[in-house]
Amino acid sequence: MEGRQWYQMDPAEALMVLKSDARRGLTEGEARRRLETVGANNLKAKPKAPPYVIFLNQFRDFMVLVLLAATAVSAFLGEIADAVTIVAIVVINAFLGFIQEYRAERSLEALKEMAAPEARVRRDNEVRRIPAREVVPGDILLLESGDRVAADALLLKAANLQADEAALTGESVPVLKEPGPLKGTVAVGDRRNMVHMGTVITSGRGEAVVVATGMNTEVGKIADMLQEVADEDTPLQKRLAGLGRWLVLACLVICAAVVIAGTLRGEELYGMFLAGVSLAVAAIPEGLPAIVTVCLALGVQKMVQRRAIVRRLPAVETLGCVTVICSDKTGTLTQNQMTVRRVWVGGRRLMVSGTGYVPHGEYLEGGRKVAVEGDLKMLLTIAAMCNNVVLERNGLNIGGWLRRNSGRGDAWKINGDPTEGALLVAAAKGGLWREQLEAEEPRVAEIPFDSGRKRMSVICRRGRGLRVYVKGAPDVILDLCDSILLDGRVVPLDAARREAVKAENEAMAGEALRVLALAYRDLVVGGELTAETVEKGLVLVGLMGMLDPPRPEAAEAIRLCQRAGIKVVMITGDHQTTARAVAEELGLPAGKDQVLTGQEMEKITEKELARASLKVNVYARVSPQHKLRIVRALKAGNHIVAMTGDGVNDAPAIKEADIGIAMGRSGTDVAREAAAMVLADDNFATIVAAVEEGRGIYDNIRKFIRYLLSCNIGEVFTMFVAVISGLPLPLLPIQILWMNLVTDGLPAMALGVDVKEPNLMERPPHPPGESIFARGLGKGIGILGLQIGLATLAVFILGLYLGDGDLPTARTLAFTTLVMAQLFAVFECRSENLSPFAVGYFSNPYLVLAVISSTAMQLLVLYVPLLQLVFKTVPLNAFHWGIVMLAAGWRTFFKGIHYYLVTPARRLVWQR
Repeated sequence: MEGRQWYQMDPAEALMVLKSDARRGLTEGEARRRLETVGANNLKAKPKAPPYVIFLNQFRDFMVLVLLAATAVSAFLGEIADAVTIVAIVVINAFLGFIQEYRAERSLEALKEMAAPEARVRRDNEVRRIPAREVVPGDILLLESGDRVAADALLLKAANLQADEAALTGESVPVLKEPGPLKGTVAVGDRRNMVHMGTVITSGRGEAVVVATGMNTEVGKIADMLQEVADEDTPLQKRLAGLGRWLVLACLVICAAVVIAGTLRGEELYGMFLAGVSLAVAAIPEGLPAIVTVCLALGVQKMVQRRAIVRRLPAVETLGCVTVICSDKTGTLTQNQMTVRRVWVGGRRLMVSGTGYVPHGEYLEGGRKVAVEGDLKMLLTIAAMCNNVVLERNGLNIGGWLRRNSGRGDAWKINGDPTEGALLVAAAKGGLWREQLEAEEPRVAEIPFDSGRKRMSVICRRGRGLRVYVKGAPDVILDLCDSILLDGRVVPLDAARREAVKAENEAMAGEALRVLALAYRDLVVGGELTAETVEKGLVLVGLMGMLDPPRPEAAEAIRLCQRAGIKVVMITGDHQTTARAVAEELGLPAGKDQVLTGQEMEKITEKELARASLKVNVYARVSPQHKLRIVRALKAGNHIVAMTGDGVNDAPAIKEADIGIAMGRSGTDVAREAAAMVLADDNFATIVAAVEEGRGIYDNIRKFIRYLLSCNIGEVFTMFVAVISGLPLPLLPIQILWMNLVTDGLPAMALGVDVKEPNLMERPPHPPGESIFARGLGKGIGILGLQIGLATLAVFILGLYLGDGDLPTARTLAFTTLVMAQLFAVFECRSENLSPFAVGYFSNPYLVLAVISSTAMQLLVLYVPLLQLVFKTVPLNAFHWGIVMLAAGWRTFFKGIHYYLVTPARRLVWQR
């Protein structure tokens, strides 16, 4: 059965192949047998990693492995306290990563449990409701408005049956379904005689025979594609791995240099080897992985407050490196709520304000409000009366007068066809509610819409007479009309007026609006109420054009992305005209070379697509395979690609992208499983907030890498120069350990939560292959580290000279100078371009508290007698402190003079 093209079959043939009966359905016994044979109607997901595996995976990072190696060396050297400290940091880091990933998985499970679908089937000639997982091939599905389709099925019967297939195909408008075989090879989105697993019936009713379940469905095939997409390291993981390799190389060079220099000077080889290894271990910033993890975890918590669930910690930082965002259109950039945007009535063009299903808006002509009366009132009356949709507020269907007084923030939705919903909301904006209208003109009969007639009619009792209200395709309705309503008068629909109507219809269609014509006719009581007798001699009232409108916040988010140097690409299953119109309204350029269709993609190679992707902003009428090709083409161009989406059709591309983002509210389980981040509010603007958050996090990571490595270089340089020059050791091992605790702990952590710079979204994203030391960071680290080391050595030598060789005092001076120099340096590391005075010393209160705490801790080891014995320190007097502060803070003193004196003086000179 798997190899058959079911959509090419006649329903009777399909029933015969499936050995099923349309009238009686399967027997319970046969259904159980088939369930055992084909398995449950579920998508087979990859088995979840148990908690202990998630925990152990935290130790696979290269930097963590380097730290574990450093731990082993420290233990070998007898530095047990050092080894215990590093192990504690590594374990804490692992627990933080484990907790975040575990909580994210649990959050996703909760999202999945929000939808527990059931199916209505016919078995043993009875209608039964069963769990969707028990549906089997051959089952007869009974479908009606609001149902979620449980499996792929071939239609047997259909009455005005429409399905929302946006989750599968990206098509924003519900698709009309009707039975009957199709010829040739037909794409999934055009298989009108089939319904598919995971899609939703929006109107009508029907019956269908199940032809595929589980992984054999179209949804299942897409889920299977996900298994072929391999996970890749994020940019942050790649950069940190590079940093780890750089540190290991640097440590080996330091070891070799110290050993060689000391041996040449006549020192014992073993002693110099231990000294070299000690320096190498001191050079590794053991707190770096923990601070990175905490920094990312805090970013994740901020995103949770913004209604985003991050499944993997590095995902937030990856967003900060994104160069291209590929966004699904329907429900992501648009509201997935059809809205009437333009009205043509009485020969006048009117615009309609308001979007979505919230019934608040106005009718405007030339920017001025138009009163709802005369021809316009008749048009809206037809829109409300010729309609079967129910408009609900907060899940309740209530009277019109209560709705009219409701707040704009209430949750409005429709139950039924989105096109009819748009008409009903348009009428409500004009103060016309179907409940009130039907109380005055009760419905007598309905002639439903079908694909052959392309129209719908409702007959209502009006006083002692009857009136038929009709809506449908403009070309069809126009042929049934012989007059038109103009300024309250019914006048003949002559050739000139017909051409005017056709021209207006074409103008609306050219703007990608879905256009309906509305008409009416008064009937004689007692006549036959059939389509042939009532749908003729109609009075045309006007045209209504509707569109799935863009989210207001999406347009602003796209503009922000463009300012930030991020390319936004819209990918949709909609037709090219609709896609271009939406793109232009969102501010995405959509010229001739900037729109590419799936059909055009089929004709070009991967290299040609990669070249075209540099210009294309809109991809229309694409399939899941096309989306994968698009993402791969962009990645081949060395882009960091984010892919947003909500449908099953988006899932493979979501997983292939560097950062996959799924919608939590409207998204499918498959899309959420493939994503690195899930938006609980389906808000595109949250993505841009995440980009900004990610950029801020990456900036903060660079800040504390600059700080940590500068400090460690200062320490290593101090010790290295002293060893090779024959000086006594300026620092004892316990002093180095204490210094790392005081300076690398709280201050570095406070840098990780530093405030974002104001121009963060005004600069281009980091180049994808950029080293973490790029843009002068490596040079800055080296210069700052050498200056810290030179200042410390100078104070140490001065202490030896002034104290006539008093080594404890000299060491205490060097020890304190190195600590204070690092605390001064932490403020310089807050910005790579601005003076610390321009950034503001008190704009990060956490950093101020951290520096105060670290200073207090240093004072304790200098002035508490018990700690003096432990750390081999002596108390410093005022003269000593003058030397320390001058050596440690000279850079800050000069920067202050430049900021407050030199810069203002230059401004005065230039102004003159």
